[in-house]
Amino acid sequence: MSHLPVDHPLRGFYRGLALLTGVGLIAFGIAGWIQTSSLSFFDQSGKTVLYLSTNPAFSVLSLVVGIGVLIATVVGRNLDVATNTALGAVFILAGLVMLCVIRTDANYLASSVRNVNVSFVVGMLLLSHGLYGRVSRHRPRVTA
Repeated sequence: MSHLPVDHPLRGFYRGLALLTGVGLIAFGIAGWIQTSSLSFFDQSGKTVLYLSTNPAFSVLSLVVGIGVLIATVVGRNLDVATNTALGAVFILAGLVMLCVIRTDANYLASSVRNVNVSFVVGMLLLSHGLYGRVSRHRPRVTA
């Protein structure tokens, strides 16, 4: 990990994007849960919520991951870096898996091509914050 940048000038910007990503995931999870609560948990047809296809399982998963991203980002202390790097990679891999199972019986999260695209974008946002958000232990004090 020594090759990753430390104290990047845009750290605050990337941290803000990670915070907004977490809030977006939470909002989608809540809206999805409210609108799909009448469906079975792993309903493969799902409903469209905020232009994405979802079912109760995907809504709960989005809510849990969003809360995790939000907590890690607020805590900081490089916990957010490790969490967002790992979750960014997971989102990209999940997008690839969703792409493979869209029109099969294994589509347990009611995925669509839009979900795949959003998963890639969210994964890249979290991965960017994870790779550029590290802070050193001993930051130099800036005097004015």
